[in-house]
Amino acid sequence: MPELNLFQIFTTKLNKLNIQYMVTGSVASIVYGEPRLTHDIDIVLTLSLDKMDEFVNLFAINEFYCPPKEVLKIEILKENRGHCNLIHHETGFKADIYFSGNDEFQLWALNNTKNITLEGLNLPIAPVEYVIIKKLEFYNEGKSQKHLKDIKSILANSSDHINFQLLEKFITQRALSQNWQLVN
Repeated sequence: MPELNLFQIFTTKLNKLNIQYMVTGSVASIVYGEPRLTHDIDIVLTLSLDKMDEFVNLFAINEFYCPPKEVLKIEILKENRGHCNLIHHETGFKADIYFSGNDEFQLWALNNTKNITLEGLNLPIAPVEYVIIKKLEFYNEGKSQKHLKDIKSILANSSDHINFQLLEKFITQRALSQNWQLVN
């Protein structure tokens, strides 16, 4: 099964929920930068409690690992950093799901997604500025060089699409200037 079809395992179901979501992380880095191997898809979404049952039903236990409703409820209600994993049993492919909560930055990104078509698959991709900021934050947390490499690739391949004034604003607001100097 081609990798993009693996993404569709999750995005097709999310489209049925009629909720706001965006693809970010390594998949967005590939879109804005250059191809590299990835074993999962990162998705930020808004999910209200009244859609939780529908979410669980779409990711049914016979096809997916999906956390129990009690766990989902706790994660959905977090102000920020709510998270869960979905795992497709047949392929082992994983989706890291991040709930937007009240995080203004994530809400901004969700309202500014870029809809792209990639090999016939429609994907709502996080704005490039969001992807860079999150890569800087993840580098800050774990010092993984892959995040800096992804940013350099994005800068080399998508600089015409980056609002650098907005990016600098986010970098300053989120105290990421030191990390930014490592790639700029």
